[in-house]
Amino acid sequence: MEYYLAIDIGASSGRHILGSIVDGKLVLEEIYRFENNVSEKDNHLTWDIDHLRQEVINGIKKCHEINKIPTTLAIDTWAVDYVLLDKQDQIIYPVYAYRDSRTEDVIDEVHKIYPFDKLYSHSGIQFQKFNTIYQFYADKKNGRLDKASTFLMIPEYLSFVLTGKKGHEYSNISTTGLLDAETKTWNFDAIESLGLNKSLFTEIVEPGTLLGHFSKEIASEVGFDCKVILCASHDTASAVLSYPSEKDEVYLSSGTWSLIGTENKKPILSKISMEHNFTNEGGAYQTYRFLKNIMGLWMLQNVRREVSAKEGRKVSFPELIALAKTSSFERIIDVNDDKFLAPKSMIDAVNSCFDQPLELKDVLSVIYHSLANEYKRAFTEIEKITGKQYDELYIIGGGSQDLHLSTLTKHYLGKKVFVGPTEATSIGNILVQLIADHKIKDIKQARKLVKDSFEIKEV
Repeated sequence: MEYYLAIDIGASSGRHILGSIVDGKLVLEEIYRFENNVSEKDNHLTWDIDHLRQEVINGIKKCHEINKIPTTLAIDTWAVDYVLLDKQDQIIYPVYAYRDSRTEDVIDEVHKIYPFDKLYSHSGIQFQKFNTIYQFYADKKNGRLDKASTFLMIPEYLSFVLTGKKGHEYSNISTTGLLDAETKTWNFDAIESLGLNKSLFTEIVEPGTLLGHFSKEIASEVGFDCKVILCASHDTASAVLSYPSEKDEVYLSSGTWSLIGTENKKPILSKISMEHNFTNEGGAYQTYRFLKNIMGLWMLQNVRREVSAKEGRKVSFPELIALAKTSSFERIIDVNDDKFLAPKSMIDAVNSCFDQPLELKDVLSVIYHSLANEYKRAFTEIEKITGKQYDELYIIGGGSQDLHLSTLTKHYLGKKVFVGPTEATSIGNILVQLIADHKIKDIKQARKLVKDSFEIKEV
């Protein structure tokens, strides 16, 4: 049996998932899971990168313990964040998290130097205050870039830990705002205009590239050697690879963030696309993910944490869903408001939209209806910008398990809605490995494998 290991790390947890092909179907087995959280240090939100490094290794050791040695492995995480390394390849701490507010003071200055409409015409990346370009400029102003010899996006750094080799992977690099979407090369005009060190911006490779084998130290520590592939290392890029339809329809990658869009062969860099804040992120196999970021299940996750802390037990999502269904309060709020990005209390943030505090059931109902309404708005904008009519929405990822949200989405859209697969990101990660290892031919065959292997339900 040949195994392929997907290491999928999100903002709240990470998983090691083995994939294998059995009787023509892709079979997944989760072998390790660990916690990951943003921590506050010196009034900034940061990642515990040393914890992530060790947990990646711990999960790989599990393969040896259960005697299921992968042929290859690949790592995907969220986008935009990075690790700075000095000349000795030592980390320049801290590793900031994208929800930190440090970029707020530099955005206007960046746009004064390099206007956003000009930036968008090159990168095609939507405005978000945490985009890498603003993080870089903040690091330039505070002197951190002066000490840096290398930067690596989070999955690139963790792959470097395993191999000792560095590489920039296209799908994640595309989210920085510093890539030219059409040429897929660095926008050195912007880089030089902002006074960033050109030597940091080195070669970019496509998903499926072999980075290298485990270093001798890592192979000795985990008990075996393995090839490390650079998959579509931005988790959304991996998730979209598992989109189970052969037709050109709209997908919604539903998790901490909701990402709704289409897969294109060329970027859309029009003024109307910029005005509606759509992004053109790099995908695998010569594709672009034309999509919009929506705040997503982050809001519900935070409410759950608050309620769990208050009640002294771990409240389940089914409990919250059942409570939301008892509410008839269906007011709509702007879920993309910055107040929901990193509030001390999500419940208080929602209540700030109203004249008086709501009951918990109504807070939940507002979030659910507002998310479904925002999906409808974005779906309509996609049709307007592309000039196409779409008949179906495919909800993939962990959020596809929330049937209440999917049902509301169908109600608001008035379109066919399908859900699944739930493990979209890990599946996409493994598909790239399978193609790289010549076990499947191409993305068309990969998506047929998904359709044959996992249940896709119509809502």
